Amino acid sequence: MDSEAGLRPLSDVPTAGHPLPEAKPGLVARWHAAGGELVDLLTQVREEVGGVAGFRLGPGLTVLVTDPHAVQHVLARQPDRYVKRSHRARLLVGDGVLSATGEAWKRQRRLLQSQFTGTGMRRYDGRISEAARLTAARWSAYARTGETFEVEQEMRRFALDVIWRSLTGHPLDEETERELTAVGAVAAALPTLPADATDARDAVAADLARIDAVALRAIEAARAGVAGPDGPGLLHVLLDAATDRPEYTDRLIRDELVTLLVAGHETTATTLTWLHLLLDRNPAAREEALAAGAGADGSAQRRQALQALVHETLRLYPTAWILPRHAAEDDVLAGHTVEAGTDILVCPYLTHRDPELWPDPEHFDPRRFTTPDGRPTQPGAYLPFGMGPRACLGLQFALRESTVLLEHLLPAHTVTFHRTPTKTSYGITVRPEGPTTATLAAPRT
Repeated sequence: MDSEAGLRPLSDVPTAGHPLPEAKPGLVARWHAAGGELVDLLTQVREEVGGVAGFRLGPGLTVLVTDPHAVQHVLARQPDRYVKRSHRARLLVGDGVLSATGEAWKRQRRLLQSQFTGTGMRRYDGRISEAARLTAARWSAYARTGETFEVEQEMRRFALDVIWRSLTGHPLDEETERELTAVGAVAAALPTLPADATDARDAVAADLARIDAVALRAIEAARAGVAGPDGPGLLHVLLDAATDRPEYTDRLIRDELVTLLVAGHETTATTLTWLHLLLDRNPAAREEALAAGAGADGSAQRRQALQALVHETLRLYPTAWILPRHAAEDDVLAGHTVEAGTDILVCPYLTHRDPELWPDPEHFDPRRFTTPDGRPTQPGAYLPFGMGPRACLGLQFALRESTVLLEHLLPAHTVTFHRTPTKTSYGITVRPEGPTTATLAAPRT
């Protein structure tokens, strides 16, 4: 989801600069021969060339941007020069706010923005808390019986329940949960789908049909006035908009609904899964968080400590690990000439792992976010949700639901993993690839 945060007027820039430094052709050739992941190539390019670096995957130049000042220039200071084009998830989300561009995106963003700030956010507090209580109850049962479960599945169920309540006013039911597994299936398939749009759609047609059926049922129920126990949700905001905005057809409402589903649960579920895996490897971080404001559940100190766990997880595994842009005009970036038509890859994943910004960057240390001078001050040094006019609109929503869930789970349970992922998948999000099988210790009394 996108927001207006950080939007600045277009300003004059110099008309010329130094040539862009480029990676040597041999580096790209070796990467091709090894069959590596894109993240491997980008890591090598940054190490060889620096924070603004050109490389060639084909005849055209691509520019990798990880330097925080250059990141801020591209995303926040000059968003009209560095534009977003088609989104990889367009097959799934259609013309929703995540993939929309131009005036259509501005109208859609304005409608949704008020729902995720101030008063708009407070209407979701009860829905988040109820979803967290249900998850905590399941975990207490797992602890009593010693049942083995999948942490990733539990985090996905929680996050999906939260966003479904927020969208429809209804708690997540078993049938809807089962059908919406198709969302994750399509999202996971996107990086490997055929380049041809028709072939790509055909490859996931069955899952898209399941998603469309769920969306249609929800839209029809909301339009018929079928009230949920939590009251009206975001879907009702979209339906109200359709009464005087002809662009809000049933198709666009479907696209916004699916966009909010994807953005509202895939990223949160992935972050919470990573967090539990990181705490398993770093148990002292869990104890330090629980010691903050000990005995005072819901205190500001406890909340700050839990949010630091989330922020440090997002530093290592940002929700938007790579942000493609396209230079619509000539520009000078960090003193280097960028010609119109150049593809830009802003990579928060690598910015967050730059040892010049983050000492010992591979180490999980939530104290970076609770101690003075624990983190860099440059705005472009930490951007797990992006920045500028297209920064994720759901940042505060995601932080709130994650913190509320941790307030319920961390004091009561210690997760013991029996199997953990051995690979990392770099798709729309950075996901742990493999099982997350675990049991729980009995709740503390």
